This record gives sequence, structure tokens and C-alpha cells, in this order.
Amino acid sequence: MVIEAFAECEVDDDEGWDQIVEHFLPKNAPNGLLQACCGVYPVKRLVRQAEIDARKIGSDGYIAEFASSQFRIDPSTYALSLLNAKDGSDYLLAGASENRVIFAGMPRDTIAKVQDNLIEQNVYPERLEIGTLSCLGALVDYLKFAKIKHPVVVLELDLDIAYSFIVSEEGLLASRLLPQGLKSMIPVVQKELGLKDEESARKLFFSNTFDFTGMGSKLVARLANELQSSIGFFEVQTGQSIGNVICPNLSSKLEWLEGVIVTQMGLSPIEMNLKPWLESRGITFSADTADMEITREWLGVLSLMPRYDAAQNDQTEEA
Repeated sequence: MVIEAFAECEVDDDEGWDQIVEHFLPKNAPNGLLQACCGVYPVKRLVRQAEIDARKIGSDGYIAEFASSQFRIDPSTYALSLLNAKDGSDYLLAGASENRVIFAGMPRDTIAKVQDNLIEQNVYPERLEIGTLSCLGALVDYLKFAKIKHPVVVLELDLDIAYSFIVSEEGLLASRLLPQGLKSMIPVVQKELGLKDEESARKLFFSNTFDFTGMGSKLVARLANELQSSIGFFEVQTGQSIGNVICPNLSSKLEWLEGVIVTQMGLSPIEMNLKPWLESRGITFSADTADMEITREWLGVLSLMPRYDAAQNDQTEEA
């Protein structure tokens, strides 16, 4: 696979998006739609690591009851998959013995809405993935490639909640939902700057026109406490120490938040050199992209590209 071009625009830049689609759209594209592999981050996505009782896996209703009680969802309304926490492969119910699994999915009506929205944007999703899953898979594979042995915290900040994961080269080790999302920081901004209402604070916070790092510790205090508690529990249970924190889904305007969180936690950011990793997976760069600096903000898109099963099959054939 060869990467020939990169393109991006702001979420609300309709004209910019139309230009991107027009640029990449083949002349004979069916129905004028751009065929694409899409990574999406719906609000109600479910990506949770859990310990099940493999002996009960064959019992009628066990998985549905487990998902309902542990994740507070109605399984009948979800498209759910059960994956192996170590490598993300499908969890085979027949003869299952592994207890550590990943529950992944989203509501069926959400899938329909996401697909409709993509088609409205002139994109036909040939493949639709939960971006969280592909990103976690890429990070696990990168840790193996870079020979990073210690576990790493992955923090996805949505507006209302935060998704916290702990990964290592051994796979997804833990997951937790935290009640502090980006919106929880808005009242702090309002108070610290003496603004008249939260709407003014929200616009300023997301505008990237003000340096918030000075009040950063106050913005993330509650989130850091929750995260520290989660990390502490993991380290006591496993005896392993967390080395780094990464916030892969932050927009460029909010990238400074990762630095604040890392400092508050007393940890380090993870340095990533993505080109050698991609090349190890058979993904190369054209003359137009060879000299481009591949920053980590491209990780979400790039994580959709590697085929880990194909690489494993190649190794098996060579052996």
C-alpha cells in the first residue's frame, strides 16, 4: 500500500470537505460517492475490556446478561462483537477458554445514522470501524515494534465522558469510563477568567486563541484524580508501572491538553515515529508524501491501514 496524499479540514468546514472529496473522487465513481474505509467515534460506542467466565460462555443469555449488568446497555439494541483482548481477533465461542475479552459495538440505530451522515457527505463506507478499536490495535502493534515494554494509558476525551484504556504489547489490559469529559472543563474556564456565561467560556476554550496552560492543572484536576485512581488500582493489581499517557483523538487546537494531563499525572508523553512502523507493515510513501512529517494527529486515519492478520499469515507461510 502506498500513501499518495494527505488532506484535512475543520469539522464544520463544508467547503473544505467538498474540495477533499472532489480531489480524491475517481472520475467514474459510482453515484458520485467516494469509496472509503471509515473510522468513526459515535458517542455511544462500546469498547470495554472485561473478565468473563469462559465456562459459562455457552449458556443461553450469559453474554447479554453480562453486557447489561456490567455496561448498563440494552444488548438487544446493539450490534456487539466479542474480541480477544490480546490481539483483537474474533473470540470463538466454541471451545473458548480465555477469560479476558473486549466487548465492542454500537447501537444499531447509531450505525444507520452514521452511514446516512457519511453518504450525505458524499462518502460511501466500504468498511465502517469504531476508530477507538483501530487506534488501540495500532498502538499495541506500535509498542511491539518499538519494543516498549511498559503499559501505556490511552485517554480519549469526548465532550461528556472520557474513555480510559491501558495497553501494552500484550494487548488491551484494562478499560474504564470516566465521567469527566471536555465539557467539565468549561465551568472552570468561566470561573478562572470571570466570563459572564458558559457559552462564552466554551467558545474561547475551543477557539485556540487563548493560552490555557497556566490554569491547566485546575482544568484537569478532577479528571486527573479519576485517572490516578484507575492507574493506582491497575498497578497494585498487576505489579506493573504505567510509563506514558497518550490522548490520540484530541484536535490540533486541544493538543496542549495532553501535555497538561501528562504533567499533572507525573508521567511522560509517548514519542512515536510512525513512518518506520508503517513501513514495517508494508505501507510506504509516494514521492509527494515521502518528506512529509507524519505527526501523531494522523494516527487515527493511519490506524485503519495496517493488516495485522495478513502480516501474520505471511510469516506463517515463510516459516
